[in-house]
Amino acid sequence: MHQEFEPPEPLRDTIKCFWYDNRDFGGQKSTFQVVPDGYAEIIFYFGNLHYISDDGGLRPLPSPFLMGLLNQPAIFQTQNRLQIIGVRCFPWTVFDLLGLPSGKGGLHIFTHPIAALQPALDNLMAAGRIDEVIAHLKGYFLHTRSLIAIDSTLAKAGAAMREGNGMTPVSQVAAAAHATVRTLERKFKQSSGFTVKDVSGLMRFEQVRNQLWHNPESNLAGLAYELGYTDQAHLSREFKRYSGATPAAFARNAKKRKQAVSNDFVAFVQA
Repeated sequence: MHQEFEPPEPLRDTIKCFWYDNRDFGGQKSTFQVVPDGYAEIIFYFGNLHYISDDGGLRPLPSPFLMGLLNQPAIFQTQNRLQIIGVRCFPWTVFDLLGLPSGKGGLHIFTHPIAALQPALDNLMAAGRIDEVIAHLKGYFLHTRSLIAIDSTLAKAGAAMREGNGMTPVSQVAAAAHATVRTLERKFKQSSGFTVKDVSGLMRFEQVRNQLWHNPESNLAGLAYELGYTDQAHLSREFKRYSGATPAAFARNAKKRKQAVSNDFVAFVQA
């Protein structure tokens, strides 16, 4: 079960959406992967969840934790029922929103007053009051947002990047933000830990990923042309770089799973 909730108007420059996911993995330990996209996620979870590091070790996770931008899938282990509340943020705003120093990519475990929300959310989740959980989080972030100033240059640049689905050249993004490329890149790196080109590449990959998930029979050459890749080979290289699989293999896997999962692509996909 997957639901998404729009943020109130004052949060729309920092938060894309709130979302809820509820999966029962059964008694056996199961793994699932988080596929990269162009967002950072603040994750509250209810159940059992471990991160599988590159060396295969298991790392228990606090709730909440932050999934920053990824350059490859992240693997997790769980069992039984797992419920997740995600706060999907723009990567150039999430660290300012939390009042944390920016860090490049991957899993971030942090000490923050937001952790004090967990007991109240636990009680609401146990009672199945999902709407109240979301309302609680909206209230928290509305207050937090009122205490910070969002850089207008980053806001304008982010809007241009989203409008172009990651295909807008850096020079045009800078022009839309009324900044030089050098100034924009410096501010972007400071706020997110990534360059404009890094985030644009993830946004464009996300478009391909979603298209293949919804329509596994999509023509790759046509997608490459539509999304501004040099050619199909360029698309395939970038796709494999971020997903660990070729577009064709991903599409075959999506086609097999469509009988068992929702048509809505969610960040968490059981492996």
